[in-house]
Amino acid sequence: MVEYSPYAYQVHEDPYPVYARLRAEAPLYRNDEIGFWALSRHEDVLRAIRDTDNLSNEHGVSIEPSAAHPGAAATMSFLAMDPPRHTRMRALVSRGFTPRRVADMEPRIRELATRRLDEFIQGGSGGDFVSQFAGRFPMDVISELLGVPEADRDELRGFADTLVHREEGMLDVPPAGMQAAAYMAQYLGQLIDERVAHPRDDLTGALLRAELDGDRLQREDVLAFVFLMIVAGNETTTKLLGNAVYWLGKNPEQHALVERDPSLIPRWVEETLRYDSSTQMLARTVKRAFELHGQKLEPGEKLLLLMGSANRDERAFADPDRFDIQRNTTASIAFGQGAHFCVGASLARLEARVALEELRNRLPDLKVASSGLKRVHSINVRGFSCLPVEFSA
Repeated sequence: MVEYSPYAYQVHEDPYPVYARLRAEAPLYRNDEIGFWALSRHEDVLRAIRDTDNLSNEHGVSIEPSAAHPGAAATMSFLAMDPPRHTRMRALVSRGFTPRRVADMEPRIRELATRRLDEFIQGGSGGDFVSQFAGRFPMDVISELLGVPEADRDELRGFADTLVHREEGMLDVPPAGMQAAAYMAQYLGQLIDERVAHPRDDLTGALLRAELDGDRLQREDVLAFVFLMIVAGNETTTKLLGNAVYWLGKNPEQHALVERDPSLIPRWVEETLRYDSSTQMLARTVKRAFELHGQKLEPGEKLLLLMGSANRDERAFADPDRFDIQRNTTASIAFGQGAHFCVGASLARLEARVALEELRNRLPDLKVASSGLKRVHSINVRGFSCLPVEFSA
């Protein structure tokens, strides 16, 4: 019988053989030891993402005990909300976090990318792609949006990394992660108070000014959203960039396509999101009893939606274990679907496209080193904590 745990380090290294067995042998899998159900097939995961009648986000998107704390929404924003509160919050956030605000940032995003790449190149003929570029560039972008001073960005990123990291055998946020979350909340609270006293035209200020039919975001709403941006927005884009570089390097024929035709870079981004999703799993809490695959789920139980598995499902994608930047990825659910579609998807796509365009232009012979790779150990996020690369400066 197949066994699956999102905490297992061997799953963090390569979950896809386990996912394939789950889809074939246990499409609704039960782990009694930890206490959760898991869906792995594309059709099931997609239906569950959209099902707000039977499944709830009220206790967040993690199976860790701390996610069930009544104050979870203070750091998870609308990831820990159901309609109608979720609908209200998302509508108000969308008033400040507009597509135009994101699109208008492209020139500045390109400046940030080239600056970080210049620093990386000056370091010699190689280095750690994550710590020297992929981990710093998204934090720059988020910080520019929110108005975080440059001097504070590395420290904030360190807090975010500490919050998502899990030691083997640890089934909840460790004390260091709790402390990091407290530091971040205090820092971001001070940033918000500064914007209240001295308004500026950044996203933090726009969120504070956002209004819809006389309704406005409260201070705690703005704090929760900017906290989410720093953690989820930064971490997932960092992982996307590392995964993109790694898998293109592992597939020389795909690398050759990008070298010949840079217009394929957005397709490179989308295939990376499908093939090795930064977000592998999201949890839901059962609201009312219902049956699925002949089994009954009871209120209060946890159901994991394995998006990483769904995006490799042979029922939805032909030859799904092949990295192919020319494939049709419209069925990908890397950013979710429906009411809970990722509000930061357009920003993540823009960041990734710009970064990879500049990387292709400046370091066309970049390749992943043969040793020294280290993966992040997280139950939700998949990617590298260290990705050594080599290039000709």
